[in-house]
Amino acid sequence: MNIRRATVRAVLWRGVLFALLWWALTDGRPGSWGVGGVSVALATAASLALLPPVGTCVSRIGLVRFLVFFFVQSLRGGVQVAAFALRPRPGLRPGFHDIALRLPAGLGRILLANTLSLLPGTLSVELDGDRLCLHVLDETAPTEREVRVVEDRLAHMLGLELDTTA
Repeated sequence: MNIRRATVRAVLWRGVLFALLWWALTDGRPGSWGVGGVSVALATAASLALLPPVGTCVSRIGLVRFLVFFFVQSLRGGVQVAAFALRPRPGLRPGFHDIALRLPAGLGRILLANTLSLLPGTLSVELDGDRLCLHVLDETAPTEREVRVVEDRLAHMLGLELDTTA
């Protein structure tokens, strides 16, 4: 997909998304659309400036698989964190992991860092070039292996090639 087509598609999708968000926040009140139209346009423009569209096409099947994976991992992580919290002696071993990334620079790495921050037990601290620093609740957990699984899912969803030398 060329960049012009990707830009038009991004403007339409983001505009619709922000319009739906505005509609939900205002309970669909017709009188709010004077300010809402301007807000939607500004939010769309800001999102394009902060995250320019790329010619990457998202696989619908990959997206569904990723969402199911994310939901399952969120539940699993939530149960693990709850188990830590309910133990008389939680036994937490917090630490930092510095992980070399296989995803190419850009959207894939940003989504990876944000996805890992949303999963219980991990928090992205710094994304510096091809390295990601993660804060984890249990430094003995197989964090790098789990990051590789998320990278694989994101690469499949976004149609990206992974760097096999990392």
